[in-house]
Amino acid sequence: MFRAKGFDGASMETIAREANVSKGTLYVYFESKEALFEALILADRHTQAESLLKFNTEHPDMVTDLKSLGRRYVRLMVSQDKIATLRMVLGAAEKFPQFGRLLYEAGPVQGAIRLGAYLDTCVAAGKLKSCDTVRAAEHFFELCVASLVKRRMFGMINTVEEAEIEKTVDLAVDIFLNGYGSGKS
Repeated sequence: MFRAKGFDGASMETIAREANVSKGTLYVYFESKEALFEALILADRHTQAESLLKFNTEHPDMVTDLKSLGRRYVRLMVSQDKIATLRMVLGAAEKFPQFGRLLYEAGPVQGAIRLGAYLDTCVAAGKLKSCDTVRAAEHFFELCVASLVKRRMFGMINTVEEAEIEKTVDLAVDIFLNGYGSGKS
């Protein structure tokens, strides 16, 4: 309902009807529509983090790992559900800035921290220069999505072909390694 009608357009009554529960039942679990919305943001972020950020930290193959992560990340970020979620949260963020903060902290911030931990193993293995690995992770994620997410957000394109994802991520990994790589693979 939130994706279909936006935060303001989705009433607790409509949400309860769609969920096939009473409005009172919703209020047993969530004190307000804001609390329900926040819980949905957090649940969405947790599920994505677990599926997206998996690394082989014992024997990292950095190039393969980064390309694999980058492709998973881009596929997720340009998906219809993700674009709808981003639009929904951004639409509500002016009135409810805590929604934007929550999404940012639970998504990009946690993703950068987790990728940064992996990059720490690459620094220790001599594959990356010594650096602020969380900042490097932020750079990596931005390089991967390039303009693809913006083009999807603004409705310039409706889908992104797998070949374009691969080309964009391969270039992102090359640029990332040119900046952060130690020269050793």
